[in-house]
Amino acid sequence: MDLSINATKKLSNGVEIPYLGFGVFLVNDPTECEQSVLAAIKNGYRSIDTATRYENEEFVGNAIKAAGVPREELFITTKVWVTDFGYEETKKAFHESLKKLQLDYLDLYLIHWAAPGFEETWRALEDLYEEGLVRAIGVCNFQIHHFEKLAETAKITPMLNQVETHPLFQQVELRNYLAQHDIAHEAWAPLGQGKNGLFDSPALAEIAKKHNKTVAQVILRWHLDRDTIIIPKSVHEHRIIENADLFDFALDTDDIKTITSLDTNQRSFGNPDDIERFKAMQEAAKSNS
Repeated sequence: MDLSINATKKLSNGVEIPYLGFGVFLVNDPTECEQSVLAAIKNGYRSIDTATRYENEEFVGNAIKAAGVPREELFITTKVWVTDFGYEETKKAFHESLKKLQLDYLDLYLIHWAAPGFEETWRALEDLYEEGLVRAIGVCNFQIHHFEKLAETAKITPMLNQVETHPLFQQVELRNYLAQHDIAHEAWAPLGQGKNGLFDSPALAEIAKKHNKTVAQVILRWHLDRDTIIIPKSVHEHRIIENADLFDFALDTDDIKTITSLDTNQRSFGNPDDIERFKAMQEAAKSNS
């Protein structure tokens, strides 16, 4: 793919989302979060991905304000957490997120996990979209059966699915389904958080050496070549810059074949079908409210 740092992918409703975004998962320190978002924006990133669950929307909002970049040049995503599921609850959570982010609208609002009650939550997202408060709506961590369940009641098909995706877990079947239904694929943990020896892979090291790039850059470029949106995370400016330095090389057929062979089809992180875990979270939240 012929891409640049400003390249975008057109969602099913025509809204364009940058292929390269910046994630802030687990960046909870106010100063660290604000400085990392500012560094990302300064170095060309225009898409910032946060979530209610990350407890840093306020810090992201401060950074957006301090950056001084026109709002229309930015693409801001956040997500509704499972303890806010339900029609009215989701609408309330959305407005709280907007307030923390100091914004008048969102570019993308996502359901964070397919926890019980996601159908009513999706109905709230549809209405927020139709009211013009969010430019695009989607989901995270949905598997095929979740989409099929949602289709029974939804008026609008999700425009994007943000899921764990990296060379060790390539999501081939789900990717094919998303492509068939014009749902964009966005990868969280695009570098697998460096777990399970991914960065120590001799095969990836060989490809990186060939292109005079790092293993991380090779992996991120592989995502882009698969038409996948990425949101790598770092709190170090040199790494933020490195993660965006993906547009002066291309992987060849042999490289792609080698990376494809690394797929274990085993997820490294949370299970989208762990319904009991989500139920426990929702019940705990109700008892504490």
